[in-house]
Amino acid sequence: MGRMSALLLSLCTAGHAAAADITVSAAASLNNAFREAAAAYEAAHPGHKVRLNFGASDALVAQIAKGAPVDVFASADQEAMDKAQPHVAQGTRRDFASNRLVVAAPAASKLQWRTLADLGQPGVQRLTTGNPASVPAGRYARSALEKAGQWQALEPKFVFATNVRQALDYIARGEVEAGLVYQTDVASQADKVRAVLAVPTTAPISYPLAVLKDAPNAAGARGFADFIMSPGGQAILARHGFGKP
Repeated sequence: MGRMSALLLSLCTAGHAAAADITVSAAASLNNAFREAAAAYEAAHPGHKVRLNFGASDALVAQIAKGAPVDVFASADQEAMDKAQPHVAQGTRRDFASNRLVVAAPAASKLQWRTLADLGQPGVQRLTTGNPASVPAGRYARSALEKAGQWQALEPKFVFATNVRQALDYIARGEVEAGLVYQTDVASQADKVRAVLAVPTTAPISYPLAVLKDAPNAAGARGFADFIMSPGGQAILARHGFGKP
């Protein structure tokens, strides 16, 4: 069984587990924040269970398009949500958070970082970010490096990851000299990774969420989405380093 088939089977199983279950497919960078948000929502709604499915935003859209029984989709960029738009319930798409892109390096790195041009210094053999073809962080990274005139020279150094958390792991394990990830990702592994440069992006990094048109639990989906937008949900996101939408 392929990875996509296994994920779809898992989601289908989760979708039929209980009427009160809410299945949320969310961008990998939301992992820590949404786990806390799910626990808080469950505590406030006894008997309800939030089932979380994390991955690259485009991969999640592909699962939804193949019929995965998802209630809420939370993306790391507008492009992925645009792709999901045919499956979105009218009037439910909302921006709920913002983020920043940074160059991150292993905590023990001795390299000097002043500008994006330093990504090309002799000591940098390998770089990482999400695959620009399917991962929002990679799209933001490529656009920023193109604007800085660095992409063409640096592209051969990149080891692309299937999602931004995998890119973070490459950095944390010292398998690359640096990578372009979200500020919130660095905070999740602050003992192993440090941000060394802020990366100006050509467009703001905004996260949209939406209830899906064929949501098995439409009422629960709207409840969870409303919680993420509420002061309590926004406070959880802020604790994990996300900005306001």
